[in-house]
Amino acid sequence: MKIAFVGKGGAGKTTLAALFSSYLAAQGRTVLALDADINQNLAVAVGATPEEAALLPTLGESLQDIKEYLRGDNPRIASASVMVKTTPPGRGSRLLRVVEENPVWDRCVRQIGGVRLAVTGGFAETDLGVACYHSKVGAVELILNHLLDGPEEYVVVDMTAGADAFASGLFTRFDRTFVVCEPTVRSAGVYRQYVDYAKEYGVALSVVGNKVSDAMDEAFLRDHVGADLLACIGVSRHVRAAEQGHARPIADLEPGNVAVLDLMREAVDGTGQDWHRFTRQAVEFHLRNAEAWANAKIGQDLAAQVDPEFVLGPAVLSGS
Repeated sequence: MKIAFVGKGGAGKTTLAALFSSYLAAQGRTVLALDADINQNLAVAVGATPEEAALLPTLGESLQDIKEYLRGDNPRIASASVMVKTTPPGRGSRLLRVVEENPVWDRCVRQIGGVRLAVTGGFAETDLGVACYHSKVGAVELILNHLLDGPEEYVVVDMTAGADAFASGLFTRFDRTFVVCEPTVRSAGVYRQYVDYAKEYGVALSVVGNKVSDAMDEAFLRDHVGADLLACIGVSRHVRAAEQGHARPIADLEPGNVAVLDLMREAVDGTGQDWHRFTRQAVEFHLRNAEAWANAKIGQDLAAQVDPEFVLGPAVLSGS
């Protein structure tokens, strides 16, 4: 199951993504965490020191190698150089499993605080003023497009803050999206943006309240997000320490907040995977990007990369 954490900057989405990843890992569940936020704080939130986090390999640095591996012998893709972030898989493409030996994971995934983690990479000095962060997040979009994950496997992605995720089709790559929401007007406004943008795409969405100090805070959230409010994280010394860069063992989390993580996992486990919709939307956004910019950049019609007979999903493994 692919899970996104989104929300207003400062609402605590990275902290919640880290808590949820650590909680799953502590239960012995199969989990892979991906940091797709421009601020790149997930590694520290799951237990790395800032120095260790700075030395992690990045998906952005390996983008060309990732493309070359995923291309496989797909006859519709002549070379890695013609792949863009939205290029969908087809017959002959290499697909990824959450747990397996492959050069992408070997190069980019490291275990931090019990969590298997890959990071997109932040802006370098040479990127400032000339590069778009979505070009770096493209590695995450390619990986999710080629990932065969099962119901008992969890892929947790910390997304960039605000509604910026809607600048690409990345927001459709998830089985469930958690909007982390403070009891404030601005945070509720970001939630409404997500609802408005996502409603036409069948995005399964739940709100997790954070920094909720009392019943009035919870009532404020219910007034603004209604039935989408799944649960609320109360004021927590454990959470505050994580937000201050001092990750504590997940076993120390307060029982009431562990119960919130239980509800989140149950919501994820109760979400169906619609592989036909997933594939259809991957193709839709690929064609949009091809027409908007990618055809001109690559110098060919990238609609030809679409394999109309291919549907990503478990049936690919069985050959049916």
